[in-house]
Amino acid sequence: MQKTAGIHHITAMVNDAQRTIDFYSGVLGLRLVKKTINFDRPEVYHLYFGNESGGPGTVITFFPWEKQLKGRIGTGQVGSTSYVIPKDSLAFWEARLKKFRIKTYSTIRFGERYLSFQDPDGLEIEFVERTEGPVNNWSFGEIHPDVAIKGFGGATLISAQPNKTADVLENILGLQLIGQEEGFLRFKANSDLGNTIDIKLTPSVRGLMGAGTVHHIAWRASDEEDHNRWRSLLEEKGYYPTEIRDRNYFKAIYFHEEGGILFEIATDEPGFAVDEPIDELGGKLMLPSWFETKREELKDMLPPVEVRVFEEDIK
Repeated sequence: MQKTAGIHHITAMVNDAQRTIDFYSGVLGLRLVKKTINFDRPEVYHLYFGNESGGPGTVITFFPWEKQLKGRIGTGQVGSTSYVIPKDSLAFWEARLKKFRIKTYSTIRFGERYLSFQDPDGLEIEFVERTEGPVNNWSFGEIHPDVAIKGFGGATLISAQPNKTADVLENILGLQLIGQEEGFLRFKANSDLGNTIDIKLTPSVRGLMGAGTVHHIAWRASDEEDHNRWRSLLEEKGYYPTEIRDRNYFKAIYFHEEGGILFEIATDEPGFAVDEPIDELGGKLMLPSWFETKREELKDMLPPVEVRVFEEDIK
């Protein structure tokens, strides 16, 4: 059976590019691994944050557009995104988030303690300690590899038809159902990052796309051959995938599952070092070849942004 290894990336909508960089790099310590444009709307940035190399299962991406309306998290969306942090690092993160005046609360799900909070646009984020997953060797301010975010733990899906979404996870994507408790189904993939997916079973309001919501969740395909097999399988099962789209750092196909959530399947290859060296990732605006002739025009259109170190990290 065809199986995805887990989450490739998650893409969300926000209002302000600099505020997003300040939060995900300045507060959470993720590396800005790529600063490019939305290939479908080049007047809008596409920002990618992940571990030191932007490996699959670590990257959250954003379309920051000031004019978009506030969204509402609900059915047909990813409800929350969870990150894996190293064992015994939760106290560090509670203290750090408090230092930046970010409200947190704790929940228990499937025997794991989650530290939950929101980003500046209202996206729901969770931290969970796990031993699995490679160390993130990126350091930023007081955040060092012994406490740094490793990558995704997983995500919670809010489906208009939870049983239909569960069927897609299990019988199309190849995840394993491992439990049910307190209004959630839990599925697991084989990777050691981005591998734990919960489906919320209790009723929710209808989701509205906009700032503070997830646009789509992407699943991993190992290479282009695997990617082609996924597209053929989806067509065979009646899911009407899009044509294969070149996103420069991966190839992508998209489809809506019956619970209303936009799914993508993305290739692990070629990765973010395809157009700039690993040690320079995120340092300058990178454009696909077909937009290179419009570089100056786009630079004038896009707001200036930078990764900033806050006073809280200067000792």
